[in-house]
Amino acid sequence: MIIDAHVHFWNFHPVKDSWITPDMEVIRKDFLPADLESCFLDHQVEGCIAVQADQSEVETIFLLTEAESHSIIKGVVGWIDFLNPDLEERLKHFSQFEKLKGFRHIAQAEKKGFLLQDQFIKGLKLLHKYNFTYDILLKADQMVDAIKLVEKLPEQAFVLDHCCKPDIKNKNTTLWNEQLKILAQNPQVYCKVSGLLTEADWNHWNEQEIFNCLDVVFEHFSIDRLLFASDWPVMLLAGNYTKWLQLLKVYTKQFTETERNKFFSGNTKAFYKI
Repeated sequence: MIIDAHVHFWNFHPVKDSWITPDMEVIRKDFLPADLESCFLDHQVEGCIAVQADQSEVETIFLLTEAESHSIIKGVVGWIDFLNPDLEERLKHFSQFEKLKGFRHIAQAEKKGFLLQDQFIKGLKLLHKYNFTYDILLKADQMVDAIKLVEKLPEQAFVLDHCCKPDIKNKNTTLWNEQLKILAQNPQVYCKVSGLLTEADWNHWNEQEIFNCLDVVFEHFSIDRLLFASDWPVMLLAGNYTKWLQLLKVYTKQFTETERNKFFSGNTKAFYKI
């Protein structure tokens, strides 16, 4: 059994999705659950967590609507304005949706320190009250913010997206390794194993450099707090679903069947309560 802990769906719009630049032609189009169903069937993937890609409550509602009509979506990570004075009212509203599991802000696009604002942290403190998780999306050079953030919120369930994006392409991963080790010491922080192909050279990545990063991630978090994820369709920039899944199946042969089951589905089920 496999559950993909991180996929995106969107109706492409060049303004709303301006982060998808012209050199990303392969993903400058619509991607919806129906486009993934046959791939999941081929690879025996039971379902996925649909994660926001746009900073709006409209996005959250869009994903929840898709989840209602597509059983492959087992949970949704939406967006909400953590700086909104009426945040708790919005959380109360969204708490009625069973498939809404948590929230994310695209903090990698913000200045360092964004996650550490008093108002933002005040908002995050409310998530535990409503049993919502929080996905941390940062670049490697912003990881110090994540380290400080999780220390301030010891009861909150966090998951780090895309291994915090090590700079594989430029072979600049030393600081990432050191800070990831610190972050992983917090037992409430999980990590999605995804996004590594797109942090390497899209056209010339090799298995060994990916495995070197996996060694770091698995050492620091252990297999008990790691979630299989694809980052589809963004991952199509540097590969395809089959290549990524096969790469991780090869790497995880060193673990027991019980441990592999945790990585490919059990940890995601436990973290997102599905």
